[in-house]
Amino acid sequence: MHTVAAGGTGADYETYCLVAAQIGRYCGATALTFNMHTCSMLWSAVFCDDHKMPLTKAQRNKFEQLRAFHFERVVDHGALYAQPFSEGGENWTSRPIGTVATSVAGGWRLNGRKKFASLAGSADYYSIMCTEAVDGRALSNDDVMCLAVSSDSPGLSFDGDWDTLGMRATSSLDLVLEDVFVGHENALMPPGVLGICLANYPHMFMLLAPTYMGISEGAHDFTVRYLRGEIEGLPPVKRRMYGTKRMGVARMQLLLEQSRSMFWRAIAEAGSFPSREEVLHCYATQYTVMENANEICALAIRTCGGQTIDRKLPLERLYRDSRCGALMLPYTSEICFDYLGILGLYTPDEFHLIEEEETGLARNSLWHPGTPA
Repeated sequence: MHTVAAGGTGADYETYCLVAAQIGRYCGATALTFNMHTCSMLWSAVFCDDHKMPLTKAQRNKFEQLRAFHFERVVDHGALYAQPFSEGGENWTSRPIGTVATSVAGGWRLNGRKKFASLAGSADYYSIMCTEAVDGRALSNDDVMCLAVSSDSPGLSFDGDWDTLGMRATSSLDLVLEDVFVGHENALMPPGVLGICLANYPHMFMLLAPTYMGISEGAHDFTVRYLRGEIEGLPPVKRRMYGTKRMGVARMQLLLEQSRSMFWRAIAEAGSFPSREEVLHCYATQYTVMENANEICALAIRTCGGQTIDRKLPLERLYRDSRCGALMLPYTSEICFDYLGILGLYTPDEFHLIEEEETGLARNSLWHPGTPA
């Protein structure tokens, strides 16, 4: 995701999504941890170069300086970044991020706790989304920041076990921050910039979908090879002559084509200041890819039969991993449904009425149309 000038290939959003989907075809956990690193780089690469973003000249210049520092770490020193986002707790997504950065001499002091910190103990830096505490006002989404915290920072620790239904290889422990000092140079972008950019680029919250698109492809690949008797290490027994097997493969193909077409369109449309129709398609794609992944994997098991639930084969892992996608914030399946309903029934200039008519729902990540520079 690094710019060519920084020693990278200059890959864009769409390229990342296609690569991540291919990785997910073979291992969902690897694709998700690849996403953790890539998000930090992608945000810096895309947001800084997007001249529609309403940033001041000073903000843009500082942004370029900061990203050059982080790109050098990765390109020249092989640094691996992770990006824990979730915090947990009752309705946490309806409030400003609870991890707090307090300004001190030379940087900030961080306090908070992150859930599902993938690459726990393996990443060199953790890109922590936090809220800067500003004297005289409550925590605000306008003060969201992203700071790179070194894995050996005093006060950084991991807690809990990671013994889950799926995605077991991501090592997504709780990350605890207790008075962790972060220097100014470790900001990934200037204060206030992240909130502006994310609000105007909703497709950036869809970056988990490629993993599950890949899982869908992988389950279909396995099913076809299994029914053709082409799985290495198993007897070359063909099962394709049975009508029930053909019907299962046909149903999988229909679901796969639905996911593919929506996914390819969404990643091609991705950009800042999208239209209402493009945002609707973004939410619909996230929902469809995540839900279809699990349905495709379930169909794969039913179609192939009981022998394929053996853990020496990949299908049971793909199935377990596929069940996790619909749960992942900020665009869970339920939130996508909520947002699709809102955009269908409210015009953007009526969004302010939502809080008056119904409260208590998680809508920090809901797209609001902005004005490009």
